[in-house]
Amino acid sequence: MTRGRFITLEGGEGAGKSTQVGTLAAALRARGLDVITTREPGGSAGAEEIRTLLVTGGAGRWSALTEALLHFAARRDHLERVVWPALASGCWVVSDRFVDSTIAYQGYGLGLDRAVIGQLSALALEGFRPDLTLVLDLPPEIGLSRALARGLADRYERMDMTFHQRLRDGFLDIARQAPERYAVVNAEASPVAVAQAVLSAVDQRLSLPVTVSV
Repeated sequence: MTRGRFITLEGGEGAGKSTQVGTLAAALRARGLDVITTREPGGSAGAEEIRTLLVTGGAGRWSALTEALLHFAARRDHLERVVWPALASGCWVVSDRFVDSTIAYQGYGLGLDRAVIGQLSALALEGFRPDLTLVLDLPPEIGLSRALARGLADRYERMDMTFHQRLRDGFLDIARQAPERYAVVNAEASPVAVAQAVLSAVDQRLSLPVTVSV
């Protein structure tokens, strides 16, 4: 059986990742692929419990290192229970966030030594990485405006604008370091235009089948 592919969508608050995850999954299914969608932190029962700890409470509730440890605990459970079994069965997995969010948020955003994040990654991921990561990029003031329009702000959305600018800079820097695995998409465009750019990047990088299911 052919292994499935793992695609992740990254970006700051309000970039439209959740919308694009669903749209991309539908487009992939139309190509005849088996697809599941998931998210981080979360995606498995145990990881969703850890997610609640991470996104609720005061902005300074956790230190950067404690946050990273929680993220990697959730991530390992998510991989063991959801991602790896799905890929082994031939299913494609599309995830709203993965390890690059930890590098951007806790590393670039909160100042945790990225070598520490690398050590945690080596332990929890065992060399595993996405086949393709799409970074949805837009100015943080636009993203935060969109995010706050949804309702009650979570911990990260309540952090100051300088933090969110560091996030954007971090995601772009991560993508620049490995252009063969990352594609940056302009998330200021309409959702339809963003979806077209996302699917085009996936098609170019991962050679999607052309047969449409009926």
